[in-house]
Amino acid sequence: MLSGDALTAQDTPSEAVPVEASEPVPAESPPSPSTIPEAAAAKPGAPKVSKISTNVIDMIDALGVWVVPFALASIIFLWFTVDRLVMLRTGRVIPRPFVQRFLRLLEDGEMEQDEALEVCLENGSPIANIFAHAVRKWGKPSVEVEQAIIDGGERQVSELRKNLRVLHGIHTITPMLGLLGTVWGMLDSFSQIAFAGAMGQTDQLASGIALALVTTVVGLLIAIPALIMYMYFSGKIDTLVMQMDDLSQRVVYCISAEGLVGRMGRAKKMMNSPTKGDGEAVAARKR
Repeated sequence: MLSGDALTAQDTPSEAVPVEASEPVPAESPPSPSTIPEAAAAKPGAPKVSKISTNVIDMIDALGVWVVPFALASIIFLWFTVDRLVMLRTGRVIPRPFVQRFLRLLEDGEMEQDEALEVCLENGSPIANIFAHAVRKWGKPSVEVEQAIIDGGERQVSELRKNLRVLHGIHTITPMLGLLGTVWGMLDSFSQIAFAGAMGQTDQLASGIALALVTTVVGLLIAIPALIMYMYFSGKIDTLVMQMDDLSQRVVYCISAEGLVGRMGRAKKMMNSPTKGDGEAVAARKR
């Protein structure tokens, strides 16, 4: 049994012991997005995430076996671009000194058919070859001369457009090669992730997809310049064709049957028309 003092001690409430207030604990701030990859990489067992560099050399190194078709396409593109830049120079297609001298001699009537044909063959430029086709029809109706110019012009235009299809093919095929490489790389990336059992690791998945997209980027880097040069060369050829057509019409006017007759008629009028001195002499005789 408890004594009365013990009961009294239990009923009496104990004095509260003052507790010192602790300082507030600051809440942890969420990690910033920029620190998430470092934190993930710091965890034990976390896979290393390789950053895909945008450096050209690194991208070429990441292509692997796909570098072979892209390198071949680049070499072909550069080769035929330089070839067309040289062959489509205006001074080579339409040499101004030759054209001006040739047309001046024809319009003044100082050149016959054989001499004109020899001059054209010696020059050998595309416009000279077109003139040669016209000169062979010297004295024929203008319809025949124009048809000869059309036939010769088609051959020369075909030579000017030579190898443009190669540039067209490059800017069409290289993006398709890039897309094929991307699909192939994504399939390989998914298969490796599935084999490693890392389907939940989005960082490794993103790294594989980024590596696969490199082929598409390289394909576009080749295709876009090829398309630009193809359009430039096509426009330049159209301009040259219009200039050659205008010059050829002047040749038709000089050497066709109608042109020769008109020139002879003008020459007769000049010969029969009295000069100023003759007119004064006739007037004096009448007086």
